[in-house]
Amino acid sequence: MISAYLSHSNLSISESTVAGQLAELDAYIENQNSDAIWSYQIPELGEGGSCSLFGHLQEAPFLLAQYISQNNESEHNLSRLQAIAEYVKTTTGVDWFGIYQAREADGLQQLLKLAYYGAPSRPLFPITDAFAATSNNIQTFLSEKARVINNIPDYVANGGEYYTCDPKVQAEVCLPLLDAQGRCLGIIDAEAFEQECFDEYKLAVLVAACLRAIEYLPR
Repeated sequence: MISAYLSHSNLSISESTVAGQLAELDAYIENQNSDAIWSYQIPELGEGGSCSLFGHLQEAPFLLAQYISQNNESEHNLSRLQAIAEYVKTTTGVDWFGIYQAREADGLQQLLKLAYYGAPSRPLFPITDAFAATSNNIQTFLSEKARVINNIPDYVANGGEYYTCDPKVQAEVCLPLLDAQGRCLGIIDAEAFEQECFDEYKLAVLVAACLRAIEYLPR
């Protein structure tokens, strides 16, 4: 399972380190009573809806129940996803983390944010080639490959396209959520306010999060 994920996502990190993190994550989930987040604040979107206006929040919260049926099963799954997010926060100290699932939303296929911690951020990312031009989330989903950017200013200076939500973010990792057949069903996104944040240990934590999050995606 671990080897297949690392190979598919094009990551070169220690399988044993990932296995250790997976065991610790499982223990954390079993002993954590996290609450599912069914509504959250989101930023206003700029002209055309392409970018978030950081620091400007919409008055009404985003309601996840408009996109996912709220029942005992989904409550359980979302609470487990939130526990995974809290584990990532506890073990890595990264400043933002989110778990997204590809779903039909508002008439098109989008990445829907299911669980997270950190500053308010947009809830939906359209899965389109146009949006992929600047979105690490969408590029990761479409390519099914990991994207690790440990120095965003250098990346942009060298011609890389980058979707900026929080200008404090200096490093970002996006990883695919792959099922047992190798199909990409979503992504995780981790952001840090310091450069060169994502070492092998933190990447192992994030891979472990992917390997468990895929089991709790709502139907």
